[in-house]
Amino acid sequence: MGKLTQEERALRIAVERGEWRSVKDLEKARARYQGYARAMLKKDRRINIRLSTKDLETLQMLAIEEGIPYQTLIASILHKYVSGSLVERGRLATSHR
Repeated sequence: MGKLTQEERALRIAVERGEWRSVKDLEKARARYQGYARAMLKKDRRINIRLSTKDLETLQMLAIEEGIPYQTLIASILHKYVSGSLVERGRLATSHR
């Protein structure tokens, strides 16, 4: 194996520390996220919204962790809320503030 980049070294360390875990049902998870993607691609309305700087920065950090644009994350959260599938996960976001 050749020389690792800084990002590759960081990933290797994270894996060795057990910070990453396998998805239990990959096909089910893939189908769920494909559904989210399809729903997000079907955009036909635009809104403007004001958020606090702190909330926006937290959303942006969470989006980076998810590997998606923050607007997509916000749309996904709103979609989950209105469809009744939003699940409270404790105080997850507070660790990012």
